[in-house]
Amino acid sequence: MQTSEKTYLDMCRYIMDHGERKGDRTGTGTLSTFGYQMRFDLSEGFPLLTTKKVPFRLIKSELLWFLKGDTNIRYLLQHNNNIWNEWPFKRWIESSDYKGPDMTNFGIRSQQDEGFNEQYKEQMDKFKERILADESFAHTYGDLGNVYGKQWRNWESSQGEWIDQIQQVIQDIKTKPDSRRLIVSAWNPEDIAPERAALPPCHVLFQFYVVNGKLSCQLYQRSGDVFLGVPFNIASYALLTHLIAEECGLEVGEFIHTLGDAHIYTNHVEQVKTQLAREMKPLPSISINMEGKSVFEVETDDIELNGYDPHPRIKAPVAV
Repeated sequence: MQTSEKTYLDMCRYIMDHGERKGDRTGTGTLSTFGYQMRFDLSEGFPLLTTKKVPFRLIKSELLWFLKGDTNIRYLLQHNNNIWNEWPFKRWIESSDYKGPDMTNFGIRSQQDEGFNEQYKEQMDKFKERILADESFAHTYGDLGNVYGKQWRNWESSQGEWIDQIQQVIQDIKTKPDSRRLIVSAWNPEDIAPERAALPPCHVLFQFYVVNGKLSCQLYQRSGDVFLGVPFNIASYALLTHLIAEECGLEVGEFIHTLGDAHIYTNHVEQVKTQLAREMKPLPSISINMEGKSVFEVETDDIELNGYDPHPRIKAPVAV
């Protein structure tokens, strides 16, 4: 039996059984636990959940977006990736330039009112179309601020210098593989204010570790939406580990996922119960074509998922 997915499902069961009820920024409410760690042996297979379908194409394009240092959703929309839309849309509908119907609390209202949900989808579609068609509008309303891509590739120091953390960590893995400083941080205290970043980084820091020709990665994530977000995070950092290992001529080892506030939103509880009732299937594998390319030049077509046969998707609302 594969253990990677069981590790995740065990966390879901633990939070369902032992999680404390807490309020949250979105007003939805959660079952929460503090401090939880999962380990995934990447030689066992690629840790993409099989008890529900997780769209790997979105994980690919988001990670490559991070690695390019991009922070504007225009690239994501060009790849039919909608997972970051709600945050710039919120800024748009709260701006003085927006003249459409009232979209206040659209995340919750769209789940409760079918008529409003149709209005919301119409306004979101118009927003996306304008982001794709109007470069000036995209520049103003499509940018998420100083989020992951900015911090990974263009960290600005207090001295006004620019630091490419990903390029630096790749160089250090190649030249100083025993270093205990193979770290990339996305948490810049200056940039967590809403006017500087749409959302403060949830996955705040990761560290690489090299031993016996294998590359492992540990992520510290301050906040994890266990049903919707964490499956993406697991697969994304597993993919990142594969990409960096390929760049550095190493095999893959483990991905270790350490969570601060690990929570299940109260409006995801029934979906989690559905998932826990399903049987796990064999894990897929991935293949990466990096011939003649650096990790920064890889495109979505260079990464293929093989043998993925999951149970159907389980829909759930995003808390914004």
